[in-house]
Amino acid sequence: MKAGAGQGGRLEAATQRLERAVTMLEQRLTKRLAEAGAEAGDLFDQDRTKLASDLDVARARERQLEEAAVQASAALANAISELKTQLESEIR
Repeated sequence: MKAGAGQGGRLEAATQRLERAVTMLEQRLTKRLAEAGAEAGDLFDQDRTKLASDLDVARARERQLEEAAVQASAALANAISELKTQLESEIR
């Protein structure tokens, strides 16, 4: 009987060690996942900040291009008007 009781005790001790090891592993995984989540959040915030900055730059460039288009359109309208005037004076 002692041999059976000894094996049961060793099995119980091994089971407890395994349970402690699993608990420690779960705690470490939880900690690592939390750290990874925090890092990913920081990266996301950095990406979002960069995208917002890039969007501001693009919008500013859009306004510049719209202004240039208005100026080009006005210059073309003036050139067309001058050509029409010139052609009309030559026809008369």
